[in-house]
Amino acid sequence: MIQGNGLRDAYSATLDRIKAQGGSKSRLGMDMLMWLSHSERPLSANELCHALGVEIGSADLDPQNIPAIETLLGCSLGLVSVEASSYTARLVHYTLHEYLSNNTNLFHSPHTLIAEVCLTYLNSQSVRDLSPILRQFPTTPLLEYASCYWGTHAGKGIPESVNTLALRLLDEFDKHVSSGILLSRSYDNWVGEVGVRGSTGFTGLHCTAYFGIMETTISLLKVKKCDLDATDVMGNTAVSWATRKGHRSIVKTLLERKDITPSTADKDGRTPLFWAEYRRDIVQLFLKWADVTPDTAGKDGRTPLSWAAGNGDECIVKRLLGRGSVTPNTVDDHGRTPLSWAAGNGQGDIVEMLLKRKDVIPDTADKNGRTPLLLAAKNGHGCIAGMLLLREDVTSNTIDIGGRTPLSLAAGNGHGDIVQVLLEWGDATPDTTDEGGMTPLSWAARNGHRYIVEMLLKRKDAAPDTMNRGGQTPLPWAAVNGEDGARAFLEREGVTPDTADQDGRTPLSWAEEHGHIRVVEMFPERHRAGEDMAMIDLAGQTPLLQTSERKRGRVLKRKLGDQSSVPQSVGSNSPVDLFIVEPSELSHRPSKRIRRS
Repeated sequence: MIQGNGLRDAYSATLDRIKAQGGSKSRLGMDMLMWLSHSERPLSANELCHALGVEIGSADLDPQNIPAIETLLGCSLGLVSVEASSYTARLVHYTLHEYLSNNTNLFHSPHTLIAEVCLTYLNSQSVRDLSPILRQFPTTPLLEYASCYWGTHAGKGIPESVNTLALRLLDEFDKHVSSGILLSRSYDNWVGEVGVRGSTGFTGLHCTAYFGIMETTISLLKVKKCDLDATDVMGNTAVSWATRKGHRSIVKTLLERKDITPSTADKDGRTPLFWAEYRRDIVQLFLKWADVTPDTAGKDGRTPLSWAAGNGDECIVKRLLGRGSVTPNTVDDHGRTPLSWAAGNGQGDIVEMLLKRKDVIPDTADKNGRTPLLLAAKNGHGCIAGMLLLREDVTSNTIDIGGRTPLSLAAGNGHGDIVQVLLEWGDATPDTTDEGGMTPLSWAARNGHRYIVEMLLKRKDAAPDTMNRGGQTPLPWAAVNGEDGARAFLEREGVTPDTADQDGRTPLSWAEEHGHIRVVEMFPERHRAGEDMAMIDLAGQTPLLQTSERKRGRVLKRKLGDQSSVPQSVGSNSPVDLFIVEPSELSHRPSKRIRRS
């Protein structure tokens, strides 16, 4: 490299040196590089040592064949290292991994070789004697990798030698420790079930369906009478596993059999069609079979139609609605219908498709009292809200369990287009209060949605002074959020700018506290210089004193220009006392009495 050669030349030269070692050193060095460059995850040093100590086809493991990691590192001539913290074997640099993976002539059928090693390891007597519920493998460190990935390597091209080893493993596979390891990747509570049944129930057919190995699946169906409806400890059939893993060819092969029940549900009530929800091509396979039940709900009560509607899969929704056995108004455990999920998630085309059905009830409320219209308004789906409002059987002023209307949710979340639609098309009432006494105007002011505030204030039926449970009108919220919102209130006739809440706080005091000078100047002069500035809240503080305690010096400086307008509080400190103290001193000693300077 110092002479100008690139990394590829350096790697090539080192590989030539490894091959030139001859004998077992050359074999171990190249096999180690093959495993590390083609494994599905990083390997520990122990896993690598056991992998290189397997004699393919042998009946049992021979500990004498397992090389020491020091020996392997010596055979690699510096291309492999072991991390001290994790004891993980790694190639010396990521560019070496790229070099080895891209150079297809270096290794002959690496995935086939790895699959044969894994299957030989799993078929060994030492492994077969292990309990199917074993979780720790101190004497067989390659067991976890071999169990979880032999099928992945085999699926990339399975010759007859691999198929033979696989069929040997899969005979009575439900009692093999490898079946328990595979199940542990998907379930947390399967161990207790195994203790009851004595096996995992995860058969060889389950395994090939899990990995999607077509050749071995066909072989199993030919050489052995398989129960296609057999379930594992969690109630899954082979077709369920193939569906979950997205292996369409396996699903098709199994569904073509006459001795299969394609709608068998697992312990959570989920059928294979439920697991096919995200794969349109697999759903279409299921819907071709007349004995498939497409309306079976899962554990949470959601049907395939509900999932398809919520996720926006129009093709599946159309196919499901075309079957007479599908009920479009099925309510899940949340109280939501397919229309509710589609409306809440903004799936406009599916909402339109469902609303064309005469048997769809568009005003069904969920457990939170929210109808499809409420959900569309809350999430800002204006077109869907418009479609629903055109229906005579949709109530535009419905309320949820918190007393919120579609107008309240749309106004609070800043969805101005929906607010406008509700006000123009529906019978929405702008002054409806929720459980907290908040009106749509209050929510819009509180969250700083100026455009919506202005829209509502133009309405004569929007009461601008409605108090919430805390005695606050919308104006204090607007005053806190800045001059734009406050101006809309103060310019409207009928707004009372000096209304105090339950704590005695006025809108002016809130503006003062948050340092909004321009908002303060918008209030009428009599409030700024007299009545409101002298008003004392329940804590014994005036607006100016509240401001000083919040360290809003720039507002105080404007006020201190006229000492006559600085009233004293009923407490022991005046605004001047607090203003002359350094902010850091005040923050570190909040409870100390501040001496007049």
